[in-house]
Formats: sequence, C-alpha cells, structure tokens
Amino acid sequence: MSRTESTPAEAALLTVRGLRKAFGQHEVLKSIDLDVSRGEVLTLIGPSGSGKTTVLRCLNGLEVPDAGMVDVVGQLAVDFSAPVSKKQLAALRDRSAMVFQHYNLFPHKTVLENVIEGPVQVQKRPKAEAIKEARELLARVGLAEKDNSYPFELSGGQQQRVGIVRALALRPQLLLFDEPTSALDPELVGDVLTVIKELADEGWTMVVVTHELAFARQVADEVIFMDGGVVVERGHPDIVLRDPREERTRQFVDRLLNPF
Repeated sequence: MSRTESTPAEAALLTVRGLRKAFGQHEVLKSIDLDVSRGEVLTLIGPSGSGKTTVLRCLNGLEVPDAGMVDVVGQLAVDFSAPVSKKQLAALRDRSAMVFQHYNLFPHKTVLENVIEGPVQVQKRPKAEAIKEARELLARVGLAEKDNSYPFELSGGQQQRVGIVRALALRPQLLLFDEPTSALDPELVGDVLTVIKELADEGWTMVVVTHELAFARQVADEVIFMDGGVVVERGHPDIVLRDPREERTRQFVDRLLNPF
C-alpha cells in the first residue's frame, strides 16, 4: 500500500501518553505524548542526550518506562504506572522492530542466518518459509549475493541494510530507526536512506531518530524536536525544519545546516 492510499479515518497505530523515564536522579523523559497513524512517518530530532533513543527503546520494550501508556494498534495498551509483566513487554516488542545505530548483527552468523534468527527462534515460523522470505528481502535491498557472507565482509552501509531486512523479516506493524546513518561513512548514507524512503513510500509506519534534516523533510509526516527530555516543538516538516516557531528549535536547525 502506498502512503497516499491511507485514509484519515484510520485510527492511530501508535499512541503514547505521559511517557516518563529516569536513570537514577536524571529524568530523561518528562511526560512525552506521541500519535502516529498507520502509514505515517514520525521523525525525532534533537541534540544528543535529549531522550530520542530512550523513546524508541521504551516503545520497543527494551527500556521499561517509569510511567505512561503505550498503545499499539488500539489492541495492546500497556500502562507503565503499574507493574508490567514480561508477557506484556514481549507482546509490545512483537509489534515493532528496531534498526540500531551500530547494526547489532551477530558476527558469527551469516547474513541469511542473521535475518532468519528472529522469525525462526522467536516467532517459531518454519525455517524454509523464513529463508525464502529473507532471500526476497535481501534481493529487494540489493544484497541477494551476500546471503552467505559474514558481517565483517560487508561495508557499513551493507550491514545497515541487513539490519533493515532483519527488522522487516519480523513482519512488524511499527518500524523504529535509531539514527540509522550516523555510524556510516558519508558516501554510504545515501543507499540506506533510499531504502528507508522506499519503505515510507510503501506505507510502512515508522518512527525515525535522525540528524539528516533533508531526509526528514522528504519522508516525515510530522517532525518532533526534543530537548532536555521534553517535546519543544512538533509539526509538519515544512514548519519545524524551515520556519520553526520556537527559538530553541531554530538554534538547533541552524547549527545542523550551518555547522561552521
């Protein structure tokens, strides 16, 4: 389904209310609210330490929030103001898949083995089915001939594309990207961003943490600027990235666009 085929009547795929997280005395997230409709792309921007990655990790159940509610597809509402079970966290994780900044591939497994690990070991899908789908996905991102290669034999850009395929192989309802190009050499960034843009055009629902402002302008339906654990500004990319209302947003955007 293309992005243009989604309708306004569709309910939000992701709803977050009052998300809070502290590490010791440091409050990283201070009551974060998010809404992402099916087929939309939300990008999170902001300085290091603003809480962007922690938001993603809370959405995926990798971090347990101290308070707040996360609801995926209107079917799984997890209230973190009360004790949360491992079963609830696992159910939350089953609905999303994360692409990490530093790939996080198993170094001792081939590309194909990395991709099928989740579908076979976690989702208990038939191995033959997982292999067939993995090879189709690898071909889609230009890595059909790398299925028997090991991560050390790949460039950073190729490893990140494998990371994207590994996420897609889980058939998630929500894709989470944590600065997917920040660890790449500049010449390798374009290939990864092209794959993500194609996924956006196909209607995948995504939350993307990025410093690539030009990319955010192209793919985002909404941009959120975070600083100090709070949402400073949110809105259409043409507003937030071209004519921000808040001075702090303007300072951040200007610094990225004019680093010298």
